[in-house]
Amino acid sequence: MGFALLEKFTNNIVNWLNIETPPPQFPLSDFERIRYEIKSCDVLLVEGRSRVSNVIKIITNSPWSHTALYIGRLHDIEDPAIRATVAGYFDAEPDTQLVIESYLGQGTIIQPLSFYKNDHVRICRPKGLCYKDAQEVIRYAVSRVGTDYDVRQIFDLARLLFPWMVLPRKWRSSLFTRNVGLPTRTVCSSMIAEAFAFIQFPILPLIKKISGTELQLFRRNPKLCTPSDFDYSPYFEIIKYPFIDFSEHSNYRLLPWKGNGVLVDQEADMYLHSHEQDHLSSPDIINQGNEKLGANPNPPLNPNKSNPDKTPKTLQ
Repeated sequence: MGFALLEKFTNNIVNWLNIETPPPQFPLSDFERIRYEIKSCDVLLVEGRSRVSNVIKIITNSPWSHTALYIGRLHDIEDPAIRATVAGYFDAEPDTQLVIESYLGQGTIIQPLSFYKNDHVRICRPKGLCYKDAQEVIRYAVSRVGTDYDVRQIFDLARLLFPWMVLPRKWRSSLFTRNVGLPTRTVCSSMIAEAFAFIQFPILPLIKKISGTELQLFRRNPKLCTPSDFDYSPYFEIIKYPFIDFSEHSNYRLLPWKGNGVLVDQEADMYLHSHEQDHLSSPDIINQGNEKLGANPNPPLNPNKSNPDKTPKTLQ
């Protein structure tokens, strides 16, 4: 009885956290172009719209709240056994593009890439990843399907990144527990970080000089991996396909900035109306600046020069 009530309460919390705001009328990214260009083992960054996504954005100080590993279509998977496993978990048409991800309330699952067609997404492509290793990454990720989502890890990550919280950052933290064998729970970024660690592919390693010119790399704890780490990593190429690509226009000034579109209250706090945009691009802005400069023709380039007492002193 008690366990059933706890499970019901937990499910209600998870459902509440997974509630999403409506998608924008037009996302920032061109999903059709992404769908065409994406390759096996690309990491898909997602700017989520759910409540838990907003929490992760705050914790990690990044717009990216979720990651998914693209595994391609069924016929892109070389190993027949893995291909059969994927088909057993997800009943898809042969040409359906698939991703593996860890999702709150569902654990590690296989989903169609089209699940994110209304979201702002970005491709992170591992540099120089060979075909054989790409298949190994997929093999590891498929082996994690069915693993539960680790809500505790999100909480512990918040404690780690917010040192002013009451509990010590490492006290009873799951992030620093060294378990033998595969973990029984995971989150999206950790699962993908573990998959790349399986083939010794770096994400954000620590590099130390051992002696002379000899260097050693230390792999980062996968539990500390966040979606933004793939964006920040020098070992992943960042590939973007904007919904409106001004590179296809002869002049970016020809983009449709003007019109009768109306912003709702929340949008008006973050974006400019047409008349406000016109003001920013008006020549009067430059003229006003020149007038201020004419009133003070010799402004100090260094603020300290206006006050000799604040000039830094050199060490004798």
